[in-house]
Amino acid sequence: MSTGKQQVDAGTDAVKKTFRDHGGILRFVEARECGISPATLYRLRDQGVVQPMARGLYRLAESPPLAHPDLIAVARKIPQAVICLISALAFYELTDEVPHVVEYALPRGSEPPRLKWPPTHLYWFTGPAYSEGIETHEVDGSSVRIYGAEKTIADCFKYRNKIGMDVVLEAVRRYRASRRFRADELMRYARICRVHNVMKPYLEATL
Repeated sequence: MSTGKQQVDAGTDAVKKTFRDHGGILRFVEARECGISPATLYRLRDQGVVQPMARGLYRLAESPPLAHPDLIAVARKIPQAVICLISALAFYELTDEVPHVVEYALPRGSEPPRLKWPPTHLYWFTGPAYSEGIETHEVDGSSVRIYGAEKTIADCFKYRNKIGMDVVLEAVRRYRASRRFRADELMRYARICRVHNVMKPYLEATL
């Protein structure tokens, strides 16, 4: 009697189905757990059936083009990562800035990840500054952890000297004009990020 793993290795169609069942993307470790042998994975890579996205991350070639391949690569390779700052602003369309790297946060003390692609910038957050405000969004069939708009704006005020105050204020203006505007949530995250006194005058000017 053949095992499930042997059945998966038996043909390309079975492997394709496994990829589709996982949103079209699998890490090398996940592929092995699903019964896809390394030899099969490499063969299908060489045949162009699957494509490498990053080291140890593969995508079904026939899948539709990805809108956010960089975010997905980070999310799948670094499960604890939370997309933040300019990358999060761009996701929420609160800035016209085009992120040249994927900015993400990890809890301080974590083991630094090894990721050659995409280009990234890591921020170490501590306590509630890391754990609060995390939202999970379905992006191109994958779950991506991103700080919510309110937490992102508070983070941007905290890193305003790096980001540029013009970018931060434009994000505030766009957020204020959106239907999701929640002043109480903004100030809650401002306190968590310890920028309450900095943010308050700017928010009062927009109310």
